[in-house]
Amino acid sequence: MTPLVAEALLSPPFEDPVLIFGLAMLVFLTAPLVLARYRLPGIVGIILVGAAVGPNGLALLERDATIQLLGEVGLIYLMFVAGLEINLNRFLENTDKSVVFGLLSFVVPQAVGTVVGVSLLGLTFPAALLFASIFASHTLLAYPVVNRLGLAKNEAMMTTIGGTILTDTLALLVLAVVIAAEAGTLDAAFWVQLSVGLTVFFVGIWVVVPRIGAWFFRTLNEESYFEFLFVMVVLFACALLAELVGVEHIIGAFLAGLVLNRLIPETGPLMNRIEFVGNALFIPFFLLSVGMLVDGRVIAESPTSVVIGGSLIVMVIVTKVAAAWLTGRIYGYSSDEVLGMFALSVGQAAAALAIVGIGFEAGIPGFDQNMINGVVLMILVVSLVSPAAMERAGRAIASERERAVYDPTEAPQRILVPVSSAADHAERLLDVALVVRDPRSEEPIRTLSVVRPGEETESGVAGAEERLSRLGKYASGAEARVEGQTRVDYNVASGIVRAAVENRITTVVIGWDGARSRRQRVFGDVIDQVLRRTKQLVLVARVRAPLNTTDRIVVLLPPEIEHNAGFAEAIHTVNRIAETTGASVLAVPVSEGEEGRSEEVDRLLRSVEPEVPTTVEGVAGWADLLALLRDDVRGRDLVVCVSARRDAMGWHPELQTLPKSISTLVDGDFVVVYPASGARADDRRFLQLT
Repeated sequence: MTPLVAEALLSPPFEDPVLIFGLAMLVFLTAPLVLARYRLPGIVGIILVGAAVGPNGLALLERDATIQLLGEVGLIYLMFVAGLEINLNRFLENTDKSVVFGLLSFVVPQAVGTVVGVSLLGLTFPAALLFASIFASHTLLAYPVVNRLGLAKNEAMMTTIGGTILTDTLALLVLAVVIAAEAGTLDAAFWVQLSVGLTVFFVGIWVVVPRIGAWFFRTLNEESYFEFLFVMVVLFACALLAELVGVEHIIGAFLAGLVLNRLIPETGPLMNRIEFVGNALFIPFFLLSVGMLVDGRVIAESPTSVVIGGSLIVMVIVTKVAAAWLTGRIYGYSSDEVLGMFALSVGQAAAALAIVGIGFEAGIPGFDQNMINGVVLMILVVSLVSPAAMERAGRAIASERERAVYDPTEAPQRILVPVSSAADHAERLLDVALVVRDPRSEEPIRTLSVVRPGEETESGVAGAEERLSRLGKYASGAEARVEGQTRVDYNVASGIVRAAVENRITTVVIGWDGARSRRQRVFGDVIDQVLRRTKQLVLVARVRAPLNTTDRIVVLLPPEIEHNAGFAEAIHTVNRIAETTGASVLAVPVSEGEEGRSEEVDRLLRSVEPEVPTTVEGVAGWADLLALLRDDVRGRDLVVCVSARRDAMGWHPELQTLPKSISTLVDGDFVVVYPASGARADDRRFLQLT
């Protein structure tokens, strides 16, 4: 490279793509670390540095097409992750709350902004409507804080995130209507085209994408980067379709997150990869792009811009506070949750810029350079206010949550996964362990392989270590620690039992292929011995398909099983699977002439946390249960039988042959859950807090 070329590439604004990308990575690394020392959100640092190095600051970087592209991708990705991390079951149950907040968060700013635009700024009524829609929408600027603090499943945060799709859609509809009116095309054909397009878009994505996703994940035989690429294809296809029907791409991205929600478990490697790429690359580029829009010179150069910007800042803060406060009063949210709702909804960026930019290009009266400068000034202020307020509220909510769930008498959950040399689906067995694992647990998952001594013991141990090493690599993709253990023992069951005692195991997840053996009582010699000689919670699983493709969990409840000492823990485990996979639960109690058992079981199931959508449909006897398994269980159902050890409460002779009947009648996956007994079976910690 000649000195002249080097000087051209290294003189600001930088044009060398390697230098630009490297500088961006440096910003993403250092800005959050520096601000963390002052207890400020890291995303504020990226926005501030973007303003400093952008064209309106030191002019080190231009906000060129590449930065704009990566910024748009980052915003799309941000909305997608927000939809992906919502607890979909609770979101659907509380859709009314999202609708109420979305309407309040749109109507209050829209009404106030329209009045101010007409009376104080002298805008025409259509222009005032468009002016108000600038801050009636919101961008989830503070969502990275919500994600980092683990608050995506908090009801108030879900309400705010869900309301985003409504506020942004309504604001962008106002934009479409005003532009059509200005162009003279606001006729019946416009309304028909818009309504039909939106209906086809929403219904089509909600129906088609989950089916394609379930087919893909079931067809793909091994976990790989193809899963990530498939998710990206779905994301950007939905974003593109949203633009084609006349709404912003962020609506399609959020909807893509919702429809893929149940197919991507929060504890799996795929979710970890999605979050990693977003948090490390795409979302920071969006924040950098927002910061580069800021122009501090507008304050000195244009008093009109300051007036418009000041009006927007005051109105967006006051109206978003009002919407959050009203929603909080209606639904009984705490003051910290109300502050979090305000912080999450006050952010402005994408929709605001789209509205003011399109209004400027269309020549709407009042939408001039001063209006653009005023909007940029508003974005600067709320970009600092939103994350800072969310950090304060989020820490308070997280602290309260920890105080509410912490029980110093609770023993830590320790999971053991025995793996045999013939285990062809060990990764699926580990998936079960990842799903039932307490997200607060800091304990590693223990994997175990027991090798019988003999002439080839050394090679058997080497093979076992290789299998356990593969499982450890697989779990590392989900950021879960796995400790592999290899034992040499003449009796495989004894090796498993000793490992359970020595590691103080609370939960054993063991696989079964469904085949009969000569010495079989229920499952086979090894598993039967483990069940007789342990008191821990044991899950015997035959899982072949990915758990994330489960539509429904069919829970079989033998007579009197609810009186078993570990029943609540067993149901808690089932609910964890349902919550993680987004599946609904169908509970099937076998009554055998007991009056009112279904109602009692329903009450007990709803008392166990976490809360999941549950339907109870009792059957009169074992013959009816087998008929239900044969006729009503579908291929994407997961059958879970809550069984009992011999002589324990809830044991019945039919339970000895039920697992084999399930394996014969059901083509899909099933798990037999044996509740804990003895000292471990203290079920109070699994009940809903009141």
